[in-house]
Amino acid sequence: MARSHVAVAIGAALFASVIISQLIYSLGFPTVDFWHWEADQDFHHGTQQTHLYSGKQSGEIVDDPSQYLIGVGKADITGPVVELNLMGYANTSQVGTGLRQRLHSRAFIVGSPSDTSERFVYLVLDTQSGDTAIRNGILEGLKSMGAAYSIYTQKNVAVTGTHSHSGPGAWLNYLLPQITSLGFDKQSYQAIVDGALLSIKRAHEGLTIGTISSGTTRIADANINRSLYAYLANPKSERDRYTDNVDKTMTLLKFTRLSDGKNIGILNWFAVHGTSLLGNQTVVAADNKGVAAYLFEQDIAANADAANAAPGFVAGFSQANVGDTTPNVLGAYCEDGSGQECKLEDSTCGGKSQDCHGRGPFFGLNDGGVKSCYEIGKRQFQGAKEIYGSSQFTTIQGKVRSLHTFVDFSNYTFTLANGSTATTCPAALGNSFAAGTSDGPGAFDFVQNDPGAPSNPFWNVVGSAISPPSEKQKKCQWPKPILLNVGEAKVPYDWSPNIVDIQVLRVGQFIIIVSPGEATTMSGRRWREAVYNAASSLVAVETPPIVVLGGPANSYTHYIATEEEYFIQRYEGASTLYGPHTLNAYINSTLTLLPFLADNVSGTSPAGPTPPDNREKSISLITGVVYDGAGIGKKYGQVTTDVKAQYAVGAIVSATFVGANPRNNLHLESTFAAIEKQGDGGAWTRIKDDTDWELLFEWKRVNGLTGTSDSKISWDTGLGATKGTYRVKYYGDSKAVGGTITAFEGTSGIFTLV
Repeated sequence: MARSHVAVAIGAALFASVIISQLIYSLGFPTVDFWHWEADQDFHHGTQQTHLYSGKQSGEIVDDPSQYLIGVGKADITGPVVELNLMGYANTSQVGTGLRQRLHSRAFIVGSPSDTSERFVYLVLDTQSGDTAIRNGILEGLKSMGAAYSIYTQKNVAVTGTHSHSGPGAWLNYLLPQITSLGFDKQSYQAIVDGALLSIKRAHEGLTIGTISSGTTRIADANINRSLYAYLANPKSERDRYTDNVDKTMTLLKFTRLSDGKNIGILNWFAVHGTSLLGNQTVVAADNKGVAAYLFEQDIAANADAANAAPGFVAGFSQANVGDTTPNVLGAYCEDGSGQECKLEDSTCGGKSQDCHGRGPFFGLNDGGVKSCYEIGKRQFQGAKEIYGSSQFTTIQGKVRSLHTFVDFSNYTFTLANGSTATTCPAALGNSFAAGTSDGPGAFDFVQNDPGAPSNPFWNVVGSAISPPSEKQKKCQWPKPILLNVGEAKVPYDWSPNIVDIQVLRVGQFIIIVSPGEATTMSGRRWREAVYNAASSLVAVETPPIVVLGGPANSYTHYIATEEEYFIQRYEGASTLYGPHTLNAYINSTLTLLPFLADNVSGTSPAGPTPPDNREKSISLITGVVYDGAGIGKKYGQVTTDVKAQYAVGAIVSATFVGANPRNNLHLESTFAAIEKQGDGGAWTRIKDDTDWELLFEWKRVNGLTGTSDSKISWDTGLGATKGTYRVKYYGDSKAVGGTITAFEGTSGIFTLV
């Protein structure tokens, strides 16, 4: 996660802490009761649910070890797209102004056909990360959905994020990431939880007997290492084992139902940051992995027979060891007029971080990274399609297993491979955390690779005011200079996690490490290798284990750097919360529990300590929608700037309407905007909506006092449009004084593409 305005956040934190503490002292904690999901809740404003497949739920004895119970599902999780801070860059000025692409939850269920206890759910959310609050909400929702869903528990539900930096924020459990979003927003939170539950419900209701197979390919041009100087600190002998300084391999699972041999979905892992869309753009989207999933699903839908695919095919593009990767593949350059590359050691230009920016494949268009985002997503799509069409697949066969526990990393003591004892520390962030990265530079005098105190002593005072680190903590975190002692900051509630999730899933010889933090390239390699070596004796199949790492998942524990990278104290090392032994602690915790994945295991992994649940403590300074106004002599949905009568294919078509605040109705499983095409008989058919990348919905407040606003819909016809007759549709909802919300529509004039 890039921290571009962390200095502002720190100052805001101090101010907010004083205000919040006074409010708590005077009024007590607010009572919050909006997240308890009900089993009979009408999902998404009455939208009819689609059952993707009919299939057997469980209990049918299958002797073939390569046959599984499989199911896939997809649902909308798009939260408030305007007037809410976006999650990822921690940029207070990056407040949503519209929607380019709806966000989704994609659910993948794998289980034993003969034993309901052998099953897991892997969720891929178009969010910055997984999260404790979100996961708790999902688990509570599953519990309330009836006996059939009681098999989905803490042990076997993995909640991962694609690490997009362009989705709505204000849904996380801990205070630190809430600061720039002004707290916790129940609407943003609930959209994610409800959509995730709906995706699981659809996957569960479509469970069927099938097979799973795995393939790989190399994608050469979709990621580079943004922190090369830190990577080079790893032993040369270790680096020489690899051809690249980031992982270029995409690993993919293909799910095929047995009844007709058709494929129902894919799930893959590839490491690249969700920072193609830059911190200066304010439109909600799922970044490059959202593009990749969209392109794959669209391609399958258009070519289902040739692709041997079933209706409702779901494509999940999961994140991997993303920590030091970037999609800005042209490198990082100084935007100070010099045109020079940023300094290797600390990513500065003239000693400052602010002018160092990574460049995507279409740098220079001044479009907020939109075209570069589409291109990086397209490259991942093409890689996945190459695997999908290949004959080089490995059949997955064997048992289904899962484990999950919580471990307190504030003081976790364990034995290293060399026999010495190591201990982790309460969470803390170093000075270089505030420097950001070339994907999102920081502010003031912070730079990466800074093992000393910043030159401005103000920041040491700020950090000490939040929670002054003890000498023991300073020694434990050394050589990290502690800027924010977040693990020991408890007012008004916990700032960052100390209790971390350890989770591993297994289907046959395929093993998924579910990481709560952003492992760097070499950290991911070490973690996977350790699991591979240990699993070889647990997996009773002829083929060797296949190990992937997915995340950030379940919580968000920032970064996981190697010890060598930690000592460099670039952004990733400064953001490795639990001290220099963080990676080894994760590996040790994982290997300790790995026997619970064995074929003949008895019992289950221990629960561990329970992390704090801050949903009922979280403060919100986010104001809601008060009312809307159409303006004198106008009505909602009225066209104020109409389309032209004719455009050439490739042009941008746009229309502006009298609007209302999109937060009045999120239109989950629906749309704010659409393009309709007229058929030969005169009937209109929808061909584009909010799920399509090329359709852009923008909202702008015109006058806060009168409540008036504009909604603009633009269609880029250069992405596959054909000649014909069209019109633009707008779907909005206005809020009257008193709170009544009323739906309305707007329709543009008719235009032709020639």
